[in-house]
This record gives sequence, C-alpha cells and structure tokens, in this order.
Amino acid sequence: MVLKALLIDDEQPNLDNLQALLEMYCPQVKICGTALNAQDATRLLYIHQPDLMFLDIQMPGQNGFDLLRSLPAYHFEVIFVTAYDQYAIQALRFSAIDYLLKPVAIEELQAAVERAHRQHHQKEQNKLLQNLMHFLKADPKLDEPRIALATAKETRFVKTSEIIRCESSNNYTTFYLTGSETLLVCKPIYSYNDLLGACGFIRCHQSHLVNKMYIKSWKKEFGDFLLLTDGSQVPISRRNREELKRLLRF
Repeated sequence: MVLKALLIDDEQPNLDNLQALLEMYCPQVKICGTALNAQDATRLLYIHQPDLMFLDIQMPGQNGFDLLRSLPAYHFEVIFVTAYDQYAIQALRFSAIDYLLKPVAIEELQAAVERAHRQHHQKEQNKLLQNLMHFLKADPKLDEPRIALATAKETRFVKTSEIIRCESSNNYTTFYLTGSETLLVCKPIYSYNDLLGACGFIRCHQSHLVNKMYIKSWKKEFGDFLLLTDGSQVPISRRNREELKRLLRF
C-alpha cells in the first residue's frame, strides 16, 4: 500500500531535501503535493486527500498547529518536521505519529514512515470492519443498504437510495447525492461496481455508475446519454450500450 503524502514547510530547500530523501529511501510514499504555507496546504488537502502529512511547525502566519486546529477533522497521519525540539510535547498532544528534527536523519525518517504506514493500514481495516458490522446488524426488512464513503473529513454511511450517480476521475470517485450534495472519495470507481451493482446501479460508461431509480430518459441527440432526474446528463459508451438496454429492459 502506497501512502499519498503532502510536504509542508515554509523554506523551499527544506521541501526539496525532504522530497529527495523520501524518493530515495521511502518507496512506500508517493508525494502528491508540497506547500510553503498553511493556506496552500489547506487547499491541497481537499484536492489530494493525502494519507500522510509531513508538517513544519514554525511557519509565518499560521503555524503547523494552527493549521491542524483550523480543520474540522483530519484522517491523515501527521509527522512533524522541525528544527525546534521544544515543540515535542505539543506534537504529541496532536497525536502525531512521529516527530523528526532537522536535519532529518535517514534512519529516523524510514522508521517514522513505517510507523505511519502501519497506523494507516490499521485505520483502513477498522473502516472495513465497521462497514461489515453495520451490514451484519442491519435488518434487511427494515434497513436500506448503506455504504461507507471515506472522505478527507469523515467516513459517511450513506443509503444507496440517496446516491444518484458516481463519476470517476483517475483514482477518485465523486458521489452525487440527493439534496445536491457531493462526496469525493479516494477510491477508483471500479471498487464500487459489485457492491452498487447489487443495489440497482448500472455501469453506462467507463467513468460513470448511475442509480436506475433516477434515470428519466435515454437521449439520442448528438450521441447516446442518460438524462437523470436531477438534470445531469451521463454519456453511454458504445461498449456498454447493449448491456444497458438489457438491464433497462427495452
């Protein structure tokens, strides 16, 4: 399992050095972004939804602790990286997986990354177990199926009947819900094929899953696409066209 990581430090040479060390000695880490201040870091958090953050503490404006305080919640691991060891107690209070002093030692960096990797894996297993227990406890006569969707802020348990459609973008999937709400999840759309297929969802395109109950019509103007009750239009690929006709029974 590869950890997506953000690197936050107000000095570019420090970012360059840490990035070089990670690329050379920590192959289980994939760097998805870097930032020189807390404001840019917050924007990148919502774009990339990382698994791990290497966070400098002493920065102009918002420091590292201020950045974490400003978030409603965070589900990534944190490794503080700083030149000042007097921040250690505060770092521990923020439940950092580790604390590295500059200049960063290779052995300490590798050990911190390994601990973060184990911690993240355990959290993922706990999410899966939580979802499993929900389904095992549900009364199929009374409860609608729910799916656990892990975003950057939280893990939401969403009724499948509240999902209008899903749209893929590389390794991310956007869930469009009733009430005009969207959830961005860091999983590819094929991860949901079997689970949602059993709940009445149809794969009409490589990048789209739609809930049958929200299909309004099949349009044939300028190519085939489905018109959904929320007004969205979803393309139908040639590859999925005949199977879609069969599932919709026409």
